[in-house]
Amino acid sequence: MDIFLTNNLTNKKEKFIPKNEKKIGMYVCGPTVYDDPHIGNGRPLVIFDILFRLLKDKFESVTYVRNITDIDDKIIKSSKDQKISEKELTNKIISSFFEDCKYLSCEEPTYQPKATEHIDLMIKMINELINKGYAYINKEHVYFEVKKFSDYGKLSNKNLNDLISGSRVEVSENKKSSEDFVLWKPSNSNEPSWDSPWGKGRPGWHLECSAMSKKFLGEEFDIHGGGMDLIFPHHENEIAQSRCANDTKFFAKYWIHNAFITMSNEKMAKSQGNILKIKDFRKKISGQVLRLALMSAHYKQPLDWNDKLLNDCQATLDKWYRLYALNIKIIRVPSEILKPLYQDLNTPGYIANLHKLYEKANKGEDKDLFVSACRFIGLLNEDKEQWENYRKNKASISENEIKDKIKLRNKARENKDFNEADKIRNELFDKGVLIEDENGKTIWKFK
Repeated sequence: MDIFLTNNLTNKKEKFIPKNEKKIGMYVCGPTVYDDPHIGNGRPLVIFDILFRLLKDKFESVTYVRNITDIDDKIIKSSKDQKISEKELTNKIISSFFEDCKYLSCEEPTYQPKATEHIDLMIKMINELINKGYAYINKEHVYFEVKKFSDYGKLSNKNLNDLISGSRVEVSENKKSSEDFVLWKPSNSNEPSWDSPWGKGRPGWHLECSAMSKKFLGEEFDIHGGGMDLIFPHHENEIAQSRCANDTKFFAKYWIHNAFITMSNEKMAKSQGNILKIKDFRKKISGQVLRLALMSAHYKQPLDWNDKLLNDCQATLDKWYRLYALNIKIIRVPSEILKPLYQDLNTPGYIANLHKLYEKANKGEDKDLFVSACRFIGLLNEDKEQWENYRKNKASISENEIKDKIKLRNKARENKDFNEADKIRNELFDKGVLIEDENGKTIWKFK
Protein backbone atom coordinates (compact mmCIF):
# COMPACT_ATOMS: atom_id res chain seq x y z
CA MET A 1 0.00 0.00 0.00
CA ASP A 2 1.33 3.45 -0.96
CA ILE A 3 1.64 6.38 1.42
CA PHE A 4 0.05 9.67 0.34
CA LEU A 5 0.98 13.03 1.92
CA THR A 6 -0.13 16.61 1.33
CA ASN A 7 2.96 18.32 -0.05
CA ASN A 8 2.87 22.07 0.56
CA LEU A 9 5.53 22.53 -2.10
CA THR A 10 2.97 21.56 -4.76
CA ASN A 11 -0.17 22.14 -2.68
CA LYS A 12 -1.33 18.63 -3.61
CA LYS A 13 -1.78 15.25 -1.98
CA GLU A 14 0.93 13.13 -3.56
CA LYS A 15 2.13 9.55 -3.51
CA PHE A 16 5.26 9.34 -1.38
CA ILE A 17 8.15 8.23 -3.59
CA PRO A 18 11.42 8.33 -1.61
CA LYS A 19 14.83 9.13 -3.07
CA ASN A 20 16.01 5.73 -1.88
CA GLU A 21 13.53 3.16 -0.51
CA LYS A 22 16.26 1.67 1.66
CA LYS A 23 17.14 4.98 3.32
CA ILE A 24 14.34 7.42 4.21
CA GLY A 25 15.24 10.85 5.62
CA MET A 26 12.91 13.13 7.62
CA TYR A 27 13.76 16.45 9.29
CA VAL A 28 11.35 18.24 11.63
CA CYS A 29 11.94 21.65 13.19
CA GLY A 30 12.24 21.19 16.94
CA PRO A 31 11.94 23.61 19.86
CA THR A 32 13.63 26.93 20.48
CA VAL A 33 14.38 26.33 24.15
CA TYR A 34 13.54 29.65 25.78
CA ASP A 35 10.36 28.50 27.57
CA ASP A 36 8.56 25.27 28.45
CA PRO A 37 6.63 23.73 25.51
CA HIS A 38 2.88 24.34 25.36
CA ILE A 39 0.08 22.20 23.94
CA GLY A 40 0.46 23.85 20.54
CA ASN A 41 4.07 22.63 20.44
CA GLY A 42 2.83 19.15 21.32
CA ARG A 43 0.87 18.71 18.11
CA PRO A 44 3.86 18.36 15.74
CA LEU A 45 5.57 16.13 18.32
CA VAL A 46 2.70 13.64 18.11
CA ILE A 47 1.89 14.01 14.39
CA PHE A 48 5.46 13.48 13.17
CA ASP A 49 5.97 10.70 15.71
CA ILE A 50 3.05 8.88 14.05
CA LEU A 51 4.56 9.50 10.60
CA PHE A 52 7.90 8.16 11.88
CA ARG A 53 6.17 4.98 13.12
CA LEU A 54 4.36 4.55 9.80
CA LEU A 55 7.53 4.99 7.75
CA LYS A 56 9.43 2.52 9.94
CA ASP A 57 6.69 -0.05 9.47
CA LYS A 58 6.96 0.21 5.68
CA PHE A 59 10.62 0.94 4.95
CA GLU A 60 13.89 -0.75 5.90
CA SER A 61 15.71 2.28 7.34
CA VAL A 62 14.30 5.65 8.47
CA THR A 63 16.40 8.52 9.83
CA TYR A 64 14.38 11.08 11.79
CA VAL A 65 16.17 14.30 12.75
CA ARG A 66 14.59 16.88 15.09
CA ASN A 67 16.83 19.79 16.01
CA ILE A 68 17.10 21.83 19.19
CA THR A 69 17.64 25.58 18.75
CA ASP A 70 19.69 26.53 21.81
CA ILE A 71 20.95 29.92 20.61
CA ASP A 72 18.45 32.61 19.62
CA ASP A 73 17.41 36.16 20.52
CA LYS A 74 14.42 34.82 22.49
CA ILE A 75 16.76 32.67 24.59
CA ILE A 76 19.02 35.63 25.33
CA LYS A 77 16.05 37.80 26.36
CA SER A 78 14.48 35.07 28.52
CA SER A 79 17.75 34.35 30.32
CA LYS A 80 18.15 38.05 31.12
CA ASP A 81 14.55 38.27 32.35
CA GLN A 82 15.11 35.26 34.62
CA LYS A 83 18.59 36.44 35.65
CA ILE A 84 20.22 33.12 34.77
CA SER A 85 22.80 32.18 32.16
CA GLU A 86 21.75 31.11 28.68
CA LYS A 87 23.26 27.67 29.33
CA GLU A 88 21.33 27.22 32.57
CA LEU A 89 18.10 28.24 30.84
CA THR A 90 18.55 26.00 27.80
CA ASN A 91 19.55 22.98 29.89
CA LYS A 92 16.45 23.44 32.03
CA ILE A 93 14.08 23.77 29.07
CA ILE A 94 15.69 20.91 27.13
CA SER A 95 15.19 18.65 30.16
CA SER A 96 11.54 19.75 30.38
CA PHE A 97 11.09 19.17 26.65
CA PHE A 98 12.42 15.62 26.86
CA GLU A 99 10.08 14.92 29.77
CA ASP A 100 7.17 16.20 27.67
CA CYS A 101 8.13 13.93 24.77
CA LYS A 102 8.25 10.92 27.09
CA TYR A 103 4.95 11.94 28.71
CA LEU A 104 3.31 12.09 25.25
CA SER A 105 4.71 8.60 24.40
CA CYS A 106 6.82 9.91 21.51
CA GLU A 107 9.64 7.73 20.29
CA GLU A 108 13.09 9.28 20.27
CA PRO A 109 14.21 10.62 16.88
CA THR A 110 17.34 9.11 15.38
CA TYR A 111 19.24 12.37 16.04
CA GLN A 112 18.46 15.46 18.12
CA PRO A 113 21.30 17.88 17.26
CA LYS A 114 21.83 21.17 19.11
CA ALA A 115 22.57 24.29 17.11
CA THR A 116 25.48 25.32 19.35
CA GLU A 117 27.29 22.07 18.55
CA HIS A 118 27.34 22.81 14.80
CA ILE A 119 28.48 26.43 14.51
CA ASP A 120 31.48 25.37 12.39
CA LEU A 121 29.18 23.85 9.76
CA MET A 122 27.10 27.03 9.70
CA ILE A 123 30.18 29.20 9.15
CA LYS A 124 31.24 26.88 6.33
CA MET A 125 27.84 27.18 4.64
CA ILE A 126 27.87 30.98 4.94
CA ASN A 127 31.29 31.08 3.28
CA GLU A 128 29.95 28.95 0.42
CA LEU A 129 27.03 31.35 -0.07
CA ILE A 130 29.35 34.38 -0.06
CA ASN A 131 31.77 32.78 -2.53
CA LYS A 132 28.93 31.86 -4.89
CA GLY A 133 27.53 35.39 -4.81
CA TYR A 134 24.32 34.68 -2.91
CA ALA A 135 25.29 36.50 0.29
CA TYR A 136 26.93 39.80 1.21
CA ILE A 137 28.69 41.29 4.23
CA ASN A 138 27.84 44.63 5.81
CA LYS A 139 29.03 45.87 9.22
CA GLU A 140 29.87 42.37 10.54
CA HIS A 141 26.47 41.10 9.39
CA VAL A 142 26.05 38.57 6.60
CA TYR A 143 22.79 38.54 4.62
CA PHE A 144 21.32 36.26 1.99
CA GLU A 145 20.30 38.23 -1.09
CA VAL A 146 16.84 36.90 -1.85
CA LYS A 147 16.51 38.30 -5.37
CA LYS A 148 19.41 36.03 -6.45
CA PHE A 149 17.18 32.95 -5.90
CA SER A 150 14.44 32.84 -8.54
CA ASP A 151 12.35 30.13 -6.82
CA TYR A 152 11.89 32.13 -3.63
CA GLY A 153 8.23 31.98 -2.53
CA LYS A 154 7.45 28.70 -4.28
CA LEU A 155 6.70 26.89 -1.01
CA SER A 156 4.26 29.60 0.06
CA ASN A 157 2.73 29.82 -3.42
CA LYS A 158 2.93 33.61 -3.22
CA ASN A 159 5.00 36.29 -4.85
CA LEU A 160 7.65 38.13 -2.90
CA ASN A 161 5.64 41.31 -2.29
CA ASP A 162 2.68 39.34 -0.90
CA LEU A 163 4.97 37.36 1.40
CA ILE A 164 6.63 40.45 2.87
CA SER A 165 3.38 42.39 3.33
CA GLY A 166 2.16 41.88 6.89
CA SER A 167 4.94 39.46 7.84
CA ARG A 168 7.56 39.88 10.52
CA VAL A 169 10.50 40.62 8.25
CA GLU A 170 13.42 42.13 10.14
CA VAL A 171 13.96 45.79 9.29
CA SER A 172 17.60 46.86 9.07
CA GLU A 173 19.53 49.60 7.29
CA ASN A 174 22.31 47.04 6.76
CA LYS A 175 20.25 45.17 4.15
CA LYS A 176 20.23 45.81 0.43
CA SER A 177 16.54 44.87 0.33
CA SER A 178 13.92 44.37 3.06
CA GLU A 179 13.41 40.70 2.11
CA ASP A 180 17.07 39.76 2.62
CA PHE A 181 17.60 37.66 5.74
CA VAL A 182 20.47 37.36 8.18
CA LEU A 183 22.94 34.47 8.11
CA TRP A 184 25.31 35.83 10.75
CA LYS A 185 25.16 38.77 13.14
CA PRO A 186 27.46 40.28 15.76
CA SER A 187 26.81 39.64 19.45
CA ASN A 188 26.97 42.20 22.22
CA SER A 189 29.77 41.78 24.75
CA ASN A 190 27.50 40.05 27.30
CA GLU A 191 25.90 37.66 24.79
CA PRO A 192 26.99 34.21 23.51
CA SER A 193 29.35 34.50 20.56
CA TRP A 194 31.65 32.48 18.33
CA ASP A 195 34.67 33.51 16.26
CA SER A 196 34.03 33.88 12.54
CA PRO A 197 35.67 35.55 9.50
CA TRP A 198 33.17 38.41 10.02
CA GLY A 199 33.83 38.94 13.73
CA LYS A 200 32.44 37.49 16.94
CA GLY A 201 28.78 36.69 16.63
CA ARG A 202 26.14 34.01 16.18
CA PRO A 203 24.22 32.40 13.30
CA GLY A 204 20.78 33.34 12.05
CA TRP A 205 17.98 30.98 13.06
CA HIS A 206 17.14 29.87 9.50
CA LEU A 207 20.72 28.78 8.79
CA GLU A 208 20.86 26.37 11.71
CA CYS A 209 18.40 23.88 10.20
CA SER A 210 20.08 23.96 6.79
CA ALA A 211 23.47 23.07 8.27
CA MET A 212 22.20 20.32 10.58
CA SER A 213 19.91 18.67 8.04
CA LYS A 214 22.80 18.53 5.57
CA LYS A 215 25.04 16.82 8.13
CA PHE A 216 22.58 14.08 9.06
CA LEU A 217 20.49 13.66 5.89
CA GLY A 218 22.58 15.03 3.03
CA GLU A 219 22.01 17.84 0.56
CA GLU A 220 18.66 16.41 -0.60
CA PHE A 221 16.25 14.32 1.46
CA ASP A 222 12.65 13.15 1.55
CA ILE A 223 10.49 14.94 4.14
CA HIS A 224 10.72 18.25 5.99
CA GLY A 225 8.07 18.98 8.60
CA GLY A 226 6.91 21.53 11.13
CA GLY A 227 4.04 23.82 12.07
CA MET A 228 2.36 25.87 9.36
CA ASP A 229 3.66 29.07 10.97
CA LEU A 230 7.15 28.03 9.81
CA ILE A 231 6.32 28.06 6.09
CA PHE A 232 7.33 31.70 5.82
CA PRO A 233 9.89 32.92 6.40
CA HIS A 234 11.71 29.99 8.06
CA HIS A 235 11.18 27.20 5.54
CA GLU A 236 11.33 29.49 2.53
CA ASN A 237 14.70 30.70 3.77
CA GLU A 238 15.94 27.17 4.44
CA ILE A 239 15.16 26.18 0.86
CA ALA A 240 16.86 29.27 -0.59
CA GLN A 241 20.12 29.03 1.34
CA SER A 242 20.37 25.22 1.08
CA ARG A 243 19.76 24.98 -2.64
CA CYS A 244 22.11 27.85 -3.38
CA ALA A 245 24.90 26.59 -1.11
CA ASN A 246 24.60 23.00 -2.35
CA ASP A 247 23.77 23.67 -6.03
CA THR A 248 20.76 21.33 -5.89
CA LYS A 249 17.41 21.25 -7.69
CA PHE A 250 15.53 20.62 -4.45
CA PHE A 251 16.14 20.58 -0.70
CA ALA A 252 13.37 18.35 0.67
CA LYS A 253 10.92 16.65 -1.73
CA TYR A 254 7.88 16.73 0.57
CA TRP A 255 6.96 19.59 2.91
CA ILE A 256 4.44 18.62 5.59
CA HIS A 257 2.91 21.21 7.95
CA ASN A 258 0.42 20.80 10.77
CA ALA A 259 -2.28 23.38 11.52
CA PHE A 260 -2.60 25.36 14.77
CA ILE A 261 -4.25 24.47 18.05
CA THR A 262 -6.84 27.04 19.10
CA MET A 263 -8.73 27.87 22.28
CA SER A 264 -12.20 29.27 21.69
CA ASN A 265 -11.13 29.52 18.04
CA GLU A 266 -8.15 31.76 18.86
CA LYS A 267 -4.63 30.56 18.06
CA MET A 268 -2.79 29.41 21.16
CA ALA A 269 -0.05 32.00 21.63
CA LYS A 270 1.63 34.01 24.38
CA SER A 271 0.28 37.23 22.87
CA GLN A 272 -3.25 35.91 23.42
CA GLY A 273 -2.57 34.94 27.03
CA ASN A 274 -3.98 31.44 26.45
CA ILE A 275 -0.91 29.25 26.78
CA LEU A 276 -1.28 25.81 28.40
CA LYS A 277 2.09 24.24 29.15
CA ILE A 278 2.45 20.49 28.74
CA LYS A 279 4.34 20.11 32.01
CA ASP A 280 1.33 21.43 33.97
CA PHE A 281 -0.72 18.41 32.86
CA ARG A 282 1.82 15.76 33.87
CA LYS A 283 0.62 15.05 37.43
CA LYS A 284 -3.06 15.59 36.65
CA ILE A 285 -3.84 13.76 33.42
CA SER A 286 -2.25 10.78 31.71
CA GLY A 287 -0.15 11.73 28.72
CA GLN A 288 -2.22 9.14 26.84
CA VAL A 289 -5.23 11.48 27.08
CA LEU A 290 -3.27 14.39 25.64
CA ARG A 291 -1.83 12.20 22.89
CA LEU A 292 -5.27 10.98 21.81
CA ALA A 293 -6.58 14.56 21.92
CA LEU A 294 -3.70 15.83 19.78
CA MET A 295 -4.45 13.29 17.04
CA SER A 296 -8.26 13.61 17.24
CA ALA A 297 -8.43 16.02 14.28
CA HIS A 298 -6.65 15.69 10.94
CA TYR A 299 -3.25 17.39 11.16
CA LYS A 300 -4.15 19.80 8.33
CA GLN A 301 -7.17 21.11 10.26
CA PRO A 302 -7.19 23.41 13.30
CA LEU A 303 -7.78 21.63 16.60
CA ASP A 304 -9.81 23.51 19.23
CA TRP A 305 -8.58 22.64 22.73
CA ASN A 306 -11.22 22.46 25.46
CA ASP A 307 -12.29 20.43 28.46
CA LYS A 308 -14.91 18.46 26.47
CA LEU A 309 -12.16 17.19 24.16
CA LEU A 310 -10.10 15.99 27.14
CA ASN A 311 -13.12 14.46 28.88
CA ASP A 312 -14.09 12.56 25.72
CA CYS A 313 -10.55 11.23 25.27
CA GLN A 314 -10.40 10.26 28.94
CA ALA A 315 -13.69 8.37 28.61
CA THR A 316 -12.51 6.57 25.47
CA LEU A 317 -9.27 5.45 27.08
CA ASP A 318 -11.04 4.41 30.29
CA LYS A 319 -13.15 2.10 28.14
CA TRP A 320 -10.20 0.78 26.15
CA TYR A 321 -8.03 0.18 29.22
CA ARG A 322 -10.73 -2.00 30.77
CA LEU A 323 -9.90 -4.54 28.06
CA TYR A 324 -6.17 -4.31 28.59
CA ALA A 325 -4.30 -7.36 29.86
CA LEU A 326 -0.61 -8.06 30.38
CA ASN A 327 -0.66 -11.30 28.39
CA ILE A 328 -1.46 -9.53 25.12
CA LYS A 329 0.67 -10.62 22.16
CA ILE A 330 1.74 -7.67 20.00
CA ILE A 331 1.28 -8.54 16.32
CA ARG A 332 1.87 -6.81 12.96
CA VAL A 333 -1.07 -4.52 12.16
CA PRO A 334 -2.56 -5.34 8.74
CA SER A 335 -2.37 -2.67 6.04
CA GLU A 336 -6.17 -2.57 5.77
CA ILE A 337 -6.37 -1.32 9.38
CA LEU A 338 -3.55 1.17 8.72
CA LYS A 339 -5.15 2.43 5.50
CA PRO A 340 -6.34 5.79 6.94
CA LEU A 341 -2.78 6.59 8.05
CA TYR A 342 -1.52 5.80 4.56
CA GLN A 343 -4.00 8.37 3.28
CA ASP A 344 -2.29 11.56 4.47
CA LEU A 345 -2.11 10.56 8.14
CA ASN A 346 -5.89 10.47 8.59
CA THR A 347 -5.77 9.94 12.35
CA PRO A 348 -9.55 10.44 12.89
CA GLY A 349 -10.15 7.67 10.35
CA TYR A 350 -7.66 5.43 12.14
CA ILE A 351 -9.29 6.15 15.52
CA ALA A 352 -12.62 5.12 13.96
CA ASN A 353 -10.98 1.80 13.04
CA LEU A 354 -9.83 1.43 16.64
CA HIS A 355 -13.41 1.88 17.87
CA LYS A 356 -14.53 -0.92 15.52
CA LEU A 357 -11.72 -3.17 16.73
CA TYR A 358 -12.69 -2.41 20.33
CA GLU A 359 -16.26 -3.56 19.72
CA LYS A 360 -14.94 -6.88 18.42
CA ALA A 361 -12.36 -7.20 21.22
CA ASN A 362 -15.08 -6.52 23.78
CA LYS A 363 -16.80 -9.65 22.47
CA GLY A 364 -13.59 -11.62 22.87
CA GLU A 365 -12.44 -11.36 19.25
CA ASP A 366 -9.06 -10.10 18.00
CA LYS A 367 -7.99 -8.65 21.33
CA ASP A 368 -4.31 -8.88 20.32
CA LEU A 369 -5.07 -6.95 17.13
CA PHE A 370 -6.93 -4.20 18.99
CA VAL A 371 -4.12 -3.58 21.48
CA SER A 372 -1.46 -3.86 18.74
CA ALA A 373 -3.33 -1.29 16.62
CA CYS A 374 -3.50 1.07 19.61
CA ARG A 375 0.18 0.56 20.34
CA PHE A 376 1.01 1.38 16.71
CA ILE A 377 0.09 5.02 17.34
CA GLY A 378 1.44 5.14 20.89
CA LEU A 379 -1.70 4.31 22.89
CA LEU A 380 -2.33 1.62 25.53
CA ASN A 381 1.35 1.58 26.43
CA GLU A 382 0.76 1.92 30.19
CA ASP A 383 -0.40 -0.86 32.48
CA LYS A 384 -3.70 -0.59 34.34
CA GLU A 385 -2.03 0.50 37.56
CA GLN A 386 -0.24 3.38 35.86
CA TRP A 387 -3.46 4.41 34.20
CA GLU A 388 -5.45 4.40 37.43
CA ASN A 389 -2.79 6.44 39.24
CA TYR A 390 -3.77 9.44 37.13
CA ARG A 391 -7.39 9.34 38.17
CA LYS A 392 -7.79 11.97 40.84
CA ASN A 393 -10.71 13.17 42.87
CA LYS A 394 -11.88 16.76 42.58
CA ALA A 395 -9.99 19.09 44.86
CA SER A 396 -11.67 20.95 47.68
CA ILE A 397 -12.17 24.55 46.58
CA SER A 398 -15.23 26.75 46.94
CA GLU A 399 -17.06 28.49 44.09
CA ASN A 400 -16.30 31.88 45.62
CA GLU A 401 -12.56 31.11 45.64
CA ILE A 402 -12.76 30.07 42.00
CA LYS A 403 -14.63 33.23 41.00
CA ASP A 404 -12.14 35.42 42.89
CA LYS A 405 -9.24 33.74 41.08
CA ILE A 406 -10.95 34.25 37.72
CA LYS A 407 -11.45 37.96 38.48
CA LEU A 408 -7.73 38.29 39.27
CA ARG A 409 -6.84 36.48 36.06
CA ASN A 410 -9.11 38.68 33.96
CA LYS A 411 -7.53 41.76 35.53
CA ALA A 412 -4.06 40.41 34.68
CA ARG A 413 -5.12 39.82 31.08
CA GLU A 414 -6.50 43.38 30.82
CA ASN A 415 -3.10 44.62 31.98
CA LYS A 416 -1.42 42.29 29.45
CA ASP A 417 0.34 40.52 32.33
CA PHE A 418 0.06 37.14 30.64
CA ASN A 419 2.59 35.47 32.93
CA GLU A 420 0.37 36.22 35.93
CA ALA A 421 -2.73 35.10 33.99
CA ASP A 422 -1.05 31.79 33.15
CA LYS A 423 0.02 31.37 36.77
CA ILE A 424 -3.57 31.76 38.01
CA ARG A 425 -4.89 29.37 35.37
CA ASN A 426 -2.31 26.78 36.49
CA GLU A 427 -3.18 27.29 40.17
CA LEU A 428 -6.81 26.51 39.40
CA PHE A 429 -5.81 23.55 37.27
CA ASP A 430 -3.75 22.15 40.16
CA LYS A 431 -6.91 22.30 42.28
CA GLY A 432 -8.93 20.39 39.73
CA VAL A 433 -10.57 23.34 37.98
CA LEU A 434 -10.58 23.82 34.20
CA ILE A 435 -11.27 27.31 32.85
CA GLU A 436 -12.04 28.36 29.30
CA ASP A 437 -12.45 31.77 27.66
CA GLU A 438 -15.52 31.89 25.46
CA ASN A 439 -17.27 34.86 23.80
CA GLY A 440 -15.57 37.35 26.10
CA LYS A 441 -16.45 35.39 29.25
CA THR A 442 -14.56 32.89 31.38
CA ILE A 443 -16.34 29.66 32.24
CA TRP A 444 -15.10 26.98 34.63
CA LYS A 445 -15.69 23.32 35.45
CA PHE A 446 -14.26 20.70 37.74
CA LYS A 447 -12.12 18.14 35.90
